[in-house]
Amino acid sequence: MKTITVAQSAGFCFGVDRAVQMVYHLLEEGKKVCTLGPIIHNPQMIAELESKGVEILQTVDEAPPGSTVVIRAHGVPRSTLDRMDSLRLDYADATCPFVSKIHALVSEASARGDNVFIIGNPKHPEVQGIQGHCTTPCFIFQSSQELEKFTKEFPQYSAEPVTIVAQTTFNVSEWENCLKIIKKVYTKATIFDTICNATVTRQTEAVDLAKRSDLMIIIGGKESSNTAKLYDVCAGICATYLIESADELPQEAVRKAQNISITAGASTPATIIKEVLDTMTVIHEPEQMEETSFAEMLEESLKSLNTDEKVRGVVVAIAPNEVQVDVGRKQAGFIPASELSSDPNVKPEDVVKIGDELDLLIMRTNDQEGTIMLSKKRLDAQKGWEVIMNAEEEGTVLKGVVTEVIKGGVIAVTNGVRVFIPASQATASRGEPLEDLLKKEVEFRIIEVNRSRRRAVGSIRSVLKDERKALADKFWETAEVGKEYTGTVKSLTAYGAFVDLGGIDGMVHISELSWNRIKHPSEVMNVGDTVTVYIKALDPEKGKISLGYKKEEDNPWEILRREYPVGTVCDVKVVGMTAFGAFARIIPGIDGLIHISQIADHRVEKPQDVLKMDEVVKAKITDIDFDKKRVSLSIRATLEPKEAAEEEQTEA
Repeated sequence: MKTITVAQSAGFCFGVDRAVQMVYHLLEEGKKVCTLGPIIHNPQMIAELESKGVEILQTVDEAPPGSTVVIRAHGVPRSTLDRMDSLRLDYADATCPFVSKIHALVSEASARGDNVFIIGNPKHPEVQGIQGHCTTPCFIFQSSQELEKFTKEFPQYSAEPVTIVAQTTFNVSEWENCLKIIKKVYTKATIFDTICNATVTRQTEAVDLAKRSDLMIIIGGKESSNTAKLYDVCAGICATYLIESADELPQEAVRKAQNISITAGASTPATIIKEVLDTMTVIHEPEQMEETSFAEMLEESLKSLNTDEKVRGVVVAIAPNEVQVDVGRKQAGFIPASELSSDPNVKPEDVVKIGDELDLLIMRTNDQEGTIMLSKKRLDAQKGWEVIMNAEEEGTVLKGVVTEVIKGGVIAVTNGVRVFIPASQATASRGEPLEDLLKKEVEFRIIEVNRSRRRAVGSIRSVLKDERKALADKFWETAEVGKEYTGTVKSLTAYGAFVDLGGIDGMVHISELSWNRIKHPSEVMNVGDTVTVYIKALDPEKGKISLGYKKEEDNPWEILRREYPVGTVCDVKVVGMTAFGAFARIIPGIDGLIHISQIADHRVEKPQDVLKMDEVVKAKITDIDFDKKRVSLSIRATLEPKEAAEEEQTEA
């Protein structure tokens, strides 16, 4: 009976998956993404990312203005990080955490004066990055033979302190050979086994499978170090082929083999593994199969891969960092909090509750740990993308929640899809604060869609413009001179204030803001104030509305007429002096003249001899000319009755 087995460890490792997801996330944010060298060693994945606009740089100096540079999982030398800082580049560090740990180890070793030995390929970017974090002598060995030769040619290093690390994807058995030499020769060696656990597991599993197979298929990029190691460890055990895609499958060998095993490098996407398996069903001759069909075996093998398979699950538990889901399999399903919703602000309990049935996408199956990582966000986005494309074609208005304020605009989430809304399209007019939109539900249209990059651009202003037009049409149907409105102060200028009447703006000229003389509208009102205004004039053809704000009952001349008739004695404040008299304020907005002959009961050469600016004195209103807006005052008139009384007392 023919068998096919797919290694449980095949496909993306943690570090590679993290780097790729980081690039996708930046693309979703609408950023121009560049990677410093290929993000991973897989031509198909590189081609896919390039189709989405990702550019590969050879040096950081090539970074286009405004781009975000992604440091790939292999890491970079310290000098590269320093260069990016000096250029003030926006960059995202996707260095695998296991590689970053090695950087820290060699940096600490150099700081205390240790020599550093790196067991790995000197041409590999990971090794070059590690070397770039060393400040003391550093030596790289690709094999135990090279190390053996070095110990004989440079015996002086055997007594010096040395720190030993390994490339994360180095051949496990060759590392063990190197360790035997190191432990025998270097008495002051500090050894760190930095080969990634995923690498160890992958190579160990590959050897075990090769021993039980007559054909081994290794899937991965030709430039991938860990893929090459898989080929090396299997090639001496059974017939082994390294392929990058299904097109390179050895068809004749597949037809003849009875026990086939498949594994893949850490940079190999699950989609390519699935493509290889599907192609095998076409290659194989059906009559050779017994009992279980070849297709069924492939399907069973695929269950352990990171595929785009959809499942339905029931929420059984909710935690702050994840949601546990029963998907009807032996593995425990879980949804990381980051994969629940496109809105980073929501909590898991805001999205789901226990007992909810969800359609989910399988992101990764880990049979060793007995878990399946799932995503609700990505499946929602797939469905939502169809809504987005239809909305663009039909001009449909969508509703969404603004989840982020970013450079140049905001991000609104609708139907699980992140839509970028530029600042110029986010508010009714330029200059309005974008922060006011955060966490609010907004309506917008889709004005641009990039299908290849799955990017959508929206416009809130487009919807607001239509709403304002409808309100403006309604306004003109009922507007008439003298009608009062309650509006909101929208903006202030040197010559007046613009008031939003609900879909249409009118202007209150500065002369209509106050009966008093003012220098700027801000002396009377502020932006955002709710005010009551009335229409003074309308021009429907030009769409202009002149508004009045000051009330007739507040007219100081009317107040004077009502409350300060001729003959009234009141306190007035000296506000001006001339050669012929002084001006004094009766009430705000009205100044009266005290002629020099009325300042005192004796001759006055000039007003300043008797009065001072801002002095408050008693004066009598002796005349009012409402037509010419003039008021005459007399201080002397308030003194004469007093003097007459004094004379009468003297005569008595």
